[in-house]
Amino acid sequence: MKRIVTYGTFDIMHIGHINMLRRARGLGDELYVGLSSDSFNMIKNKKSVLDYENRKIVLESLRYVNFVFPEENWEQKHTDVKKYGIDTFVIGDDWEGKFDFLRDYCNVLYLPRTPSISTSMLKEKILKIAS
Repeated sequence: MKRIVTYGTFDIMHIGHINMLRRARGLGDELYVGLSSDSFNMIKNKKSVLDYENRKIVLESLRYVNFVFPEENWEQKHTDVKKYGIDTFVIGDDWEGKFDFLRDYCNVLYLPRTPSISTSMLKEKILKIAS
Protein backbone atom coordinates (compact mmCIF):
# COMPACT_ATOMS: atom_id res chain seq x y z
CA MET A 1 0.00 0.00 0.00
CA LYS A 2 1.57 3.26 -1.15
CA ARG A 3 0.37 6.37 0.71
CA ILE A 4 0.66 9.93 -0.55
CA VAL A 5 0.14 13.11 1.49
CA THR A 6 -0.46 16.72 0.55
CA TYR A 7 -1.37 19.80 2.56
CA GLY A 8 -3.34 22.96 2.00
CA THR A 9 -6.25 25.21 2.86
CA PHE A 10 -8.44 24.04 -0.06
CA ASP A 11 -10.79 27.01 0.20
CA ILE A 12 -13.18 27.66 -2.72
CA MET A 13 -12.52 24.34 -4.49
CA HIS A 14 -11.44 24.81 -8.13
CA ILE A 15 -9.85 22.92 -11.03
CA GLY A 16 -6.34 23.64 -9.73
CA HIS A 17 -7.17 21.81 -6.50
CA ILE A 18 -8.79 18.94 -8.38
CA ASN A 19 -5.78 18.60 -10.70
CA MET A 20 -3.39 18.53 -7.73
CA LEU A 21 -5.45 15.95 -5.84
CA ARG A 22 -5.94 13.77 -8.94
CA ARG A 23 -2.23 13.80 -9.80
CA ALA A 24 -1.23 13.16 -6.18
CA ARG A 25 -3.66 10.24 -5.87
CA GLY A 26 -2.34 8.80 -9.14
CA LEU A 27 1.06 8.38 -7.47
CA GLY A 28 -0.17 5.82 -4.96
CA ASP A 29 -2.98 3.76 -3.48
CA GLU A 30 -4.25 6.25 -0.91
CA LEU A 31 -4.20 10.04 -0.62
CA TYR A 32 -4.08 11.70 2.79
CA VAL A 33 -4.74 15.44 3.02
CA GLY A 34 -3.52 17.67 5.83
CA LEU A 35 -6.16 20.39 5.81
CA SER A 36 -5.17 23.70 7.40
CA SER A 37 -7.24 24.30 10.51
CA ASP A 38 -8.90 27.67 11.02
CA SER A 39 -6.45 28.49 13.83
CA PHE A 40 -3.45 27.59 11.62
CA ASN A 41 -4.86 29.77 8.82
CA MET A 42 -4.95 32.67 11.30
CA ILE A 43 -1.26 32.09 12.09
CA LYS A 44 -0.55 32.13 8.32
CA ASN A 45 -2.63 35.33 7.95
CA LYS A 46 -5.06 33.50 5.65
CA LYS A 47 -8.78 34.16 5.72
CA SER A 48 -10.89 31.30 4.40
CA VAL A 49 -14.35 31.75 2.97
CA LEU A 50 -15.33 28.33 4.34
CA ASP A 51 -14.52 27.08 7.83
CA TYR A 52 -12.54 23.90 8.49
CA GLU A 53 -15.55 21.60 8.83
CA ASN A 54 -17.03 22.74 5.51
CA ARG A 55 -13.68 22.43 3.69
CA LYS A 56 -13.17 18.97 5.24
CA ILE A 57 -16.60 17.75 4.07
CA VAL A 58 -15.86 18.94 0.52
CA LEU A 59 -12.47 17.17 0.48
CA GLU A 60 -13.89 13.96 1.95
CA SER A 61 -16.50 13.86 -0.81
CA LEU A 62 -13.85 13.70 -3.54
CA ARG A 63 -13.02 10.28 -4.97
CA TYR A 64 -9.29 11.05 -4.94
CA VAL A 65 -9.12 11.65 -1.17
CA ASN A 66 -9.01 8.77 1.32
CA PHE A 67 -8.38 10.57 4.60
CA VAL A 68 -8.43 14.19 5.82
CA PHE A 69 -6.73 15.33 9.03
CA PRO A 70 -6.09 18.77 10.54
CA GLU A 71 -2.87 20.66 9.87
CA GLU A 72 -2.26 22.67 13.03
CA ASN A 73 1.32 23.92 12.48
CA TRP A 74 4.28 23.90 10.08
CA GLU A 75 6.30 21.49 12.21
CA GLN A 76 3.90 18.53 12.22
CA LYS A 77 4.69 17.26 8.72
CA HIS A 78 7.56 14.92 9.62
CA THR A 79 5.45 13.49 12.48
CA ASP A 80 2.47 12.99 10.12
CA VAL A 81 4.67 11.18 7.60
CA LYS A 82 5.72 8.70 10.29
CA LYS A 83 2.29 8.46 11.94
CA TYR A 84 0.42 7.69 8.70
CA GLY A 85 3.12 5.61 6.99
CA ILE A 86 3.49 8.08 4.11
CA ASP A 87 5.64 7.13 1.12
CA THR A 88 5.47 10.41 -0.83
CA PHE A 89 4.85 14.04 0.12
CA VAL A 90 3.36 16.11 -2.73
CA ILE A 91 2.80 19.86 -2.92
CA GLY A 92 2.69 22.63 -5.55
CA ASP A 93 5.91 23.76 -7.17
CA ASP A 94 5.53 27.26 -5.73
CA TRP A 95 6.87 25.59 -2.55
CA GLU A 96 9.92 24.17 -4.40
CA GLY A 97 12.71 23.34 -1.93
CA LYS A 98 10.76 24.32 1.20
CA PHE A 99 10.00 20.74 2.23
CA ASP A 100 13.20 19.00 1.16
CA PHE A 101 13.87 18.22 4.86
CA LEU A 102 11.15 15.56 4.54
CA ARG A 103 13.39 13.57 2.16
CA ASP A 104 14.83 11.95 5.30
CA TYR A 105 11.39 10.34 5.83
CA CYS A 106 9.78 9.93 2.38
CA ASN A 107 9.88 10.96 -1.29
CA VAL A 108 9.13 14.64 -1.93
CA LEU A 109 7.54 15.85 -5.17
CA TYR A 110 6.72 19.40 -6.24
CA LEU A 111 3.98 19.35 -8.89
CA PRO A 112 3.33 22.19 -11.34
CA ARG A 113 0.37 24.40 -10.51
CA THR A 114 -2.56 24.68 -12.89
CA PRO A 115 -2.03 27.94 -14.80
CA SER A 116 -4.54 30.80 -14.71
CA ILE A 117 -6.38 29.70 -11.55
CA SER A 118 -5.90 30.25 -7.83
CA THR A 119 -8.06 30.80 -4.78
CA SER A 120 -6.66 34.34 -4.44
CA MET A 121 -7.67 35.11 -8.03
CA LEU A 122 -11.17 33.76 -7.43
CA LYS A 123 -11.56 35.83 -4.26
CA GLU A 124 -10.53 38.97 -6.18
CA LYS A 125 -13.10 38.24 -8.91
CA ILE A 126 -15.83 37.59 -6.35
CA LEU A 127 -15.06 40.91 -4.63
CA LYS A 128 -15.25 42.76 -7.97
CA ILE A 129 -18.58 41.17 -8.78
CA ALA A 130 -19.95 41.93 -5.30
CA SER A 131 -18.99 45.62 -5.44
